[in-house]
Amino acid sequence: MLGGQYMNEFLMNEARNINYKVIPISIEGKLTMHDKSILKNIFNKFKVTDIKYDISESEFNLFLNCVDFEKLKETILNYKSEKISETLLLLLDKIISELDSIKSYGLKGKKRLYVGYDKERKVRGRKEKENNRNRYYYANKSDFSTINNEIPQVYINKILCGDSLDILKKLPDNSIDLIFTSPPYNFGLDYESNEDAHDWEKYFNKLFSIFDECIRILKYGGRIIVNIQPLFSDYIPSHHIISNYFMKKQLIWKGEILWEKNNYNCKYTAWGSWKSPSNPYLKYTWEFLEIFCKGTLKKNGKKENIDITVDEFKKWVISRWSIAPERNMKEYNHPAMFPEELAMRVLKLFSFQSDIVLDPFNGVGTTTFVAKITNRRFIGIDISPEYCEKAIARLNTTLF
Repeated sequence: MLGGQYMNEFLMNEARNINYKVIPISIEGKLTMHDKSILKNIFNKFKVTDIKYDISESEFNLFLNCVDFEKLKETILNYKSEKISETLLLLLDKIISELDSIKSYGLKGKKRLYVGYDKERKVRGRKEKENNRNRYYYANKSDFSTINNEIPQVYINKILCGDSLDILKKLPDNSIDLIFTSPPYNFGLDYESNEDAHDWEKYFNKLFSIFDECIRILKYGGRIIVNIQPLFSDYIPSHHIISNYFMKKQLIWKGEILWEKNNYNCKYTAWGSWKSPSNPYLKYTWEFLEIFCKGTLKKNGKKENIDITVDEFKKWVISRWSIAPERNMKEYNHPAMFPEELAMRVLKLFSFQSDIVLDPFNGVGTTTFVAKITNRRFIGIDISPEYCEKAIARLNTTLF
């Protein structure tokens, strides 16, 4: 017998065409009429085209299409606080447990999709066609060594104060798993100055000499991820310039993430023409994360060192992240910190626990702090003694 959810004729017809995922759950005991009324009230809060049930004397069958799992849990918990039988209490616990144990599903808004989420257009001979197209042709002739090396223990879990170029030259080839950084805009000729008036050609020459060393020390299969924004006031497409550099160095472009910051007031413009097509000035509310791999797209790691959850993975592979900017920049006296949440997502999505994470422009240590609390090993480099002291202080607030 159908569980009693309200259905109009349209929904009934819709439900008949859905190939639900069926979850049978045994009933231990006998449900009272009051119990059945509570079940009806719970599931009436959801469309029958999303989730429905039927019930017999000894079995409860759950029919899943899609559902807001958190809403369902909250609804069930609210009814569990009422006076209900032990049989219904046990059944409700089983429903939550069964749903929670399903690890394969899609996401659409807040809903988990249990049916049809994995359907995709099948391309006959896909692999052969990819090879014929010569995918990532710009990196196919790379000759990176596949032999990875151990890094001396003296560098592990350290904040190193000094010029990145000098320190990086001391590290062995193929020894770092992940490099995540955001280059300072003003490090060019006088890093400790807050002046942005240095020559852009000299800036990029200095930056790329540091990135040359980063590529050398990156492991085969390692990733380098650069957080950058276009320098729109000078019309410098820095994300394109940096990506072009890595492609010329034959790293494989894995993709880019738009970090939506939602923090700019776009109701006005300080540059360009006002209310005229003469010279409109475009404003960005986001920054870019450009992601590159050395030698191969696949990174090897132990399964037990994966710490990203199913929900995190499904959400974070959608490459537009809405994360508020760092709110504590005044506290650290740093003008351009990225938030811990950004570093957390990057590290969990692109590295394994125990991997070695490097930030050659570590600033006040967001990357190294997050690496520590997520059980990664780390190296942070910065030329500013003040920033290095603050990075060390942050590390001291948490235990290994």
